Formats: sequence, C-alpha cells, structure tokens
Amino acid sequence: MTKLRDTLRRVGLNTFFLLLIGMIFLAKIFPEWGTADSPLPLKAITGAGISIIFFFYGVKLSPQKLWEGLANWKLHIVVQATTFLIFPLVVLLFYAFFGEEGSYLWLGTFYLAALPSTVSSSVVMVSIAGGNLPAAIFNASISSMVGIFITPIWMDIMLPETSVSFDLTDTFIKLSFQVLFPVIIGLLLHHRLIGFVNKYQTALKNFDQGIILLIVFTAFAESFAEDMFAGQSTWALIGLSVLMLVFFGFMLVLMYFISVGFRFSREDTITVMFCGSKKSLVQGAVMGRVMFPDPVVFGVILLPLMIYHALQLMAGSALAQRLGENKK
Repeated sequence: MTKLRDTLRRVGLNTFFLLLIGMIFLAKIFPEWGTADSPLPLKAITGAGISIIFFFYGVKLSPQKLWEGLANWKLHIVVQATTFLIFPLVVLLFYAFFGEEGSYLWLGTFYLAALPSTVSSSVVMVSIAGGNLPAAIFNASISSMVGIFITPIWMDIMLPETSVSFDLTDTFIKLSFQVLFPVIIGLLLHHRLIGFVNKYQTALKNFDQGIILLIVFTAFAESFAEDMFAGQSTWALIGLSVLMLVFFGFMLVLMYFISVGFRFSREDTITVMFCGSKKSLVQGAVMGRVMFPDPVVFGVILLPLMIYHALQLMAGSALAQRLGENKK
C-alpha cells in the first residue's frame, strides 16, 4: 500500500488533485470571482501563464533525443493512432448506442478522447512498469505537439452537430500564438536554458499547477454562475465516473491486443498501453480555454476530463506497480 501511495504521489495524485477538487467547491461558493465581472484579471493571468508553461515545456524537449526516437517508427505510429484515431472513434461508437444528443457531458467525453497524451505520468508509469522508456518520452512529447493540430480538427468535425460555436482557423491562429510558438522558441533555446529548468523544476511545476487551478476555477465559476449543472444529479456524475473507468479499462485492453497483433515486445506493449491510454489535463484545460470561448459551456465540457484524469492516475498507477513487480 505504501508503494502505491508513493506511485500516486509521483504521478501527481496528491495535493494538486485535492486542490483541483477544492477549486470546484470554491467556484461553487464564490462564482462571481471567476466571471468576466471579477475584480481580478484572471483571464489575462491565465492567458499569459499558458504561454509560459509551453515555453518551458519546449525548453525541456531535447532535439537530439527526439531525432534519435524516430527509429522505432512502427511503435510510434501505433501509439499516435490509438491516441488520436482509435480513442475518438471508440467514443463515437459508444455515442451511437448510448449518447444523448446535445449533451455537453458527451461532448466533453469526445473532447478528452481527441486530446494528446499526458507527458509526465505516461513516462513515470512506463518506467515503473518496466516499459520502453525512451519510446515513452518520444511519444509523449510528439503527442503534445501533434495534438495542437489534431484535436481542433476533431472538434471541428464534431461541433457543427452541436450548439457550440467553433472557428477552426481562428482556433489554429490562437493556439499557434499561445501554445505552438512558445514551444518552438523554447525548443530552440533548449541548450541555453535547460540548466535553469533543471535547477528550478519544482518552482516551474508549481507554477504550471497554479495556472491549471486558475483555469479550472474560472471555468467552473462561469458554469455555476449560469446554473449549468442544475440538471445534473449526483447519480449522473457517479454514472459518468463509472463510464470513464470502463472507458479507461477498455482502451487498455484494446491497446494490449493491438500490441499483441503487431508482435511487440513486453516493453513496447507497456509503452503502447500507458502512452496511448493517457489524456492530458494540462493541454485539455489550456486548449479548451481557446476552443470553447464560452466559459459557461467550458466548465461542463471539462468535467469528464477531470474525472478521467483522476481515474487514469489511480488505476494506471496500480497497474504499473503490478507490472513492475511481475517483471522482478
């Protein structure tokens, strides 16, 4: 049990997770502080913070390691295909049988399916489980950059069927200035600033988490202010949590059998399972802030991702720990 707690703490399911939950409660109690009428310029702060986050994310990327990682191309194609193709198609299949037309929760579920993989927890879990660590680092990094383009395209396909307005060109422009360009600039400055990043990585991590907390607070505050959750019962949220857990388990099993079909090694199979099943709360929050300009709607759309984020950390950590022990 101690090992599991240590694993959960390493992948981020600790104080930050509790603060995320706390932000929802604060937004419920003080919704006016997160709205456009707030005396604090929270939107301007989060906008600047997002660019800073991705600038330093670019600094962390090693051009040499990215280039070396191209060799295992078959593994990379499978991971990226599961992340950006199979995931959304599975949700669309579920939606065809169980979906509720016009539901923002279903739209949020599709949004999380279209998101890139998370970097930190994917790499940590692959390492614990005894997988192919260099391939995990490569795929998690590439996924984050590819997602800047693929996720908006998926949402452009999906959103015309809903009442949510969406402009693909405008989204690409905003994401380019706020996310892509900072990543590229950071990547170009990797050799100059990587020492600074390594020295202050704890402070930078706290900054990242602080910006995400602000995004979550403002999104939910707007939604609470407009009573967007009025029609959602406790049982509906429990049902959504169960659905997210089943979804996560289903994708893990599916990716395992895909890896078996490609005759991947144990190490590569673990990499496919963990890199392909994770979804990034960080990118989901920052990209969603651009793609869903109506903050009232965004709070509801973000809810499935937050639930999935928590479940993927808990269930994924337990599985990684078991696989690591079996290897020994």
